[in-house]
Amino acid sequence: MGSPTLTFRPVTAKEWPDLCALFEEPGPQNGCWCMYWRTKREECQRQFGEGNKRALQQIIESGKVPGLLLYWQGRPIAWCSVAPREDFPVLDRSPTLKRIDDEPVWSIVCFFVSRPYRRQNLTTILIKAAIAYAKDKGARIVEAYPLVLESTKYPHFETYMGVRSTFEKAGFKEVASRSKRRPIMRYYIK
Repeated sequence: MGSPTLTFRPVTAKEWPDLCALFEEPGPQNGCWCMYWRTKREECQRQFGEGNKRALQQIIESGKVPGLLLYWQGRPIAWCSVAPREDFPVLDRSPTLKRIDDEPVWSIVCFFVSRPYRRQNLTTILIKAAIAYAKDKGARIVEAYPLVLESTKYPHFETYMGVRSTFEKAGFKEVASRSKRRPIMRYYIK
């Protein structure tokens, strides 16, 4: 896979069919549709599957961009959910991930990479694209909540928010840690 064939697109109504194609692949994301941090837990569970799909589509139809798609040779192969933190109200209900200050930040809360393209450093590429996109939209700080890996063997569903070492390589710094497994990290845009 060569990078000249990689492209990114913010997800709008035009990209909705591509996002559906990616999210409808078999895997742990089935049913969530990246609504976990956008809606109350009970609601996310109640509308799991088609209900969450409709909820994400409504967000997109309202004009909000919930994230970026990564394409390889025109095919959607990966997703990164990046938006202003206000778009993810459930973060503030988490004792571990609640706000550390009043700074306006953008948050990266989810990744999904199609199975054939995993373990090819696409998450790093997605992080850099998310930073560039947030910067283009006026962001000065991008925040992430990655998993601290305790071993090399882990279920993929645990790493949907990324892993600490990948964010460190992308220039993120830990700014708070209320949990051994999930720090709050920030990238300060210059």
